[in-house]
Amino acid sequence: MEIKHLLSLIEAVSESELTGLKYEENGVKLHLTKKQDNVHVVAAGQAAMTGASAAAPMAASAQSDAAQKEEPEAAALSARPQGKIVESPLVGTFYTAPSEDAEAFVSVGDTVKKGQTLAIVEAMKLMNEIESDYDGTITEILVENGQAVEYGQPLFRIR
Repeated sequence: MEIKHLLSLIEAVSESELTGLKYEENGVKLHLTKKQDNVHVVAAGQAAMTGASAAAPMAASAQSDAAQKEEPEAAALSARPQGKIVESPLVGTFYTAPSEDAEAFVSVGDTVKKGQTLAIVEAMKLMNEIESDYDGTITEILVENGQAVEYGQPLFRIR
């Protein structure tokens, strides 16, 4: 894989709304993932490793751009409601109830105890219960039912 081609793939992922891309060419596997403005490159094979080294300055510039954007975002975050965040422990699909016709585990305003089931994240056909790490009241549900979630993505705000 030529470096020029690798850089064009990184740029395409960076400028799009895609969160990831898997690409294979002549036995070289490339997996690009993006969280917010950063692009992470994971490559296998000798040719891709050379390209990944060349791509490092580009990823660093994407991170510095993100750092410049963080200042206005920090002001916006301080205006957001305060509380403890329950994050997704894995990548999968978020569900608020055990089945389509069942009642949601919790709603905004519900009081919860540490260890109480808040939702389910389905990953590879396995249902994983998301339990509260805190005692408190649900002040915000940050994702929609059926939405894909990433590792570490905030799911609930508890006060």
